[in-house]
Amino acid sequence: MSARQPTLFLSHGSPMLPLMKTEAGDFLAGLGPWIDGHFGKPSAILVASAHWETAEPTVSAPAVNATIHDFAGFPRALFDLRYNPPGDPTLAERVSDLLCAAGLPCRTDRERGLDHGAWVPLLMAWPDADIPVAQISLQRGLGPAHHAQVGAALRPLRDAGVLIVGSGSWTHDLRRFRGQAVDAPETPDIAAFSGWMDKAVLESRRCDLLTYRNKAPFAAEEHPTEEHLLPLFVALGAGGPDARAENLHRSTTYGVLRMDAYAFR
Repeated sequence: MSARQPTLFLSHGSPMLPLMKTEAGDFLAGLGPWIDGHFGKPSAILVASAHWETAEPTVSAPAVNATIHDFAGFPRALFDLRYNPPGDPTLAERVSDLLCAAGLPCRTDRERGLDHGAWVPLLMAWPDADIPVAQISLQRGLGPAHHAQVGAALRPLRDAGVLIVGSGSWTHDLRRFRGQAVDAPETPDIAAFSGWMDKAVLESRRCDLLTYRNKAPFAAEEHPTEEHLLPLFVALGAGGPDARAENLHRSTTYGVLRMDAYAFR
C-alpha cells in the first residue's frame, strides 16, 4: 500500500533525453526508485503536461495509453520508443469529481494517449510501464492561479497513493535552442531567472510565484509562452499551503533549457 505521495515538478527537456547521456537523464533514471523507496510505489500517476492544452480541464481515460510522438525532425530511434502503461478510467472519474466539487469544469477524453511531456520522464523513471497513468490538460490563458486551484482540488488523490506530476521546463526559450551543444553553458539571464524562482519556491513565497511574470528577472524571455511553467503551479497547488519544497535536481541542457525538479510534501 502506497503512503501519501508527494507532488513533483519535472523538467522533461528535449524528447531526445532518453537517448542521450545527461545529468538530467541520470536524475530521472533514479527518480522512480527514490519515490518507491521513500513513499511506496505509486498506485497511479497523474501528469499535467505542457504538451496538452484545452479550453477547460480535461482528463484522459484510455484503457491502455498509446505513445504520442508529438514532434518532428528527430532520429528514427526516437520514434521507435514506446511507453504504454495502463490507463486509469477510475482515477479519471475521481479527478472529474474533485474538480467539479471545487467548482471547476472537467471533461474526459477516453482516447488520448501520453504526449512526450508525460512519457519521456516516466519512461526513464518507471521503465516497466506497470503503473497506471492519466493526464490532465492545461489552460494556457488562465495563468498560474487557475492551475494552482486545479492542483489544490486534486490534493486528496495523494492520500490514495496517486503521484501528481507537473511536467514542463524550468526555462523554455526555444528561440535560442537550435544549434546549441547539449553541454553549452547557460547564459546569465537563465541563471538570474532560475535563481529567483528557486529561492521563491524553497521559501514558499506563493504570492511571488503566482505573479512571477511581473517579478522574476527575464521571466518573459525565459518563457515567451507560459505553458511549460504552468505545470509547476499544479504541483504547487496539490502540495498545499504548508508543503515543504525540496529541490531534487539542477542542470542545464543546450544552454537554454534548465532541467530543475522539485518535490512538495
